[in-house]
Amino acid sequence: MADFVQKTVNKTAIRDLTTPIADVTSFNNLVESVIDDNPFGCVGYTGSDGQPVAAVVRSREHYTAKVNFIDDEGKRVGNVSLQSPTIAAFQANAAAVMGNAALAAAMGGEAVRNFPGETYYAQLRCHDPAGDDYYVTFTRKSVRISSYQDDAIRTVVENWADAVPALA
Repeated sequence: MADFVQKTVNKTAIRDLTTPIADVTSFNNLVESVIDDNPFGCVGYTGSDGQPVAAVVRSREHYTAKVNFIDDEGKRVGNVSLQSPTIAAFQANAAAVMGNAALAAAMGGEAVRNFPGETYYAQLRCHDPAGDDYYVTFTRKSVRISSYQDDAIRTVVENWADAVPALA
């Protein structure tokens, strides 16, 4: 029987943040700054379809709004969690639930946004000058580097993160 032979060593590193990112606007500004400023020195390339691919691209994202329903005695009587594919949908869905009187009546309480319970997720694909793709994934509480092989990639991302106050 043939043996499996290891061909690559893909690594993952995570930085847990001491303070969660405050809000979706701050989160988006952080992610957009990486896409716009390319602090990791990634390079664009031509995809297999012949089309140019940017050096840093969003490969996945989702945002979860949380709304609690609080009765007259201050007790939580229900909650709604809304996972949305974009920030625009996240904001629209949260606003729709907050303004839905029929839902509030059915839940038996007033809709109150649970900002601390909300989650944000954006995964960026970066193309290293050596030709490898790796991912930098942002959440409210962490930054993860995955699928990298060269420790120099982790060092570059780590040095950048050290200089960003929100990522302490």
